Amino acid sequence: MRRRLGPWLAGGVLLVVLGLVVTLATSDPSTQRVTASPLIGRQAPDISADRLAGGRFELSAQRGRFVVVNFFATWCIPCIREHPELVEFSRSQGTGGAAVVSVVYDDDPDDVQAFFDENGGDWPVVLDTDGRVALSYGVSGVPESYLVAPDGTVVTKLIGGVTADDLDQVLSDARALIG
Repeated sequence: MRRRLGPWLAGGVLLVVLGLVVTLATSDPSTQRVTASPLIGRQAPDISADRLAGGRFELSAQRGRFVVVNFFATWCIPCIREHPELVEFSRSQGTGGAAVVSVVYDDDPDDVQAFFDENGGDWPVVLDTDGRVALSYGVSGVPESYLVAPDGTVVTKLIGGVTADDLDQVLSDARALIG
């Protein structure tokens, strides 16, 4: 009886695995970047950290404007892909629009400096040398970005590489929500 049951069980398992492979292979990749976070609607954890270029960065000093807080690393492929999009978004915002700040996640400052020298980006880049900033935001991997409202509350969390269009849409939605 066992000899007859074995091939049937193996065949059933094979059909289930094939069905899963077909489903995954034919489904569209996830394009949803906005995700849940316990920080949404709460005050953003303050960032008080050394800037790569020298001096200190204080998120609380940015009150009155939207801020995109982007956690990244130079060894992260999606971070590298999203960087030109952040550059485009930052340029489109000009002086009075939303600000961008990059938080270095587990990376060498020399590598980060070389990356920004080569790829552009004139916003503050802060060093999270002890990992406390990432921990306070609950960062589980990079890239992750948070939109912080002018009053200091977290409006949105985005995961994966973002685009300038993603950020424009999230910013537009947030402005409409806030009024």
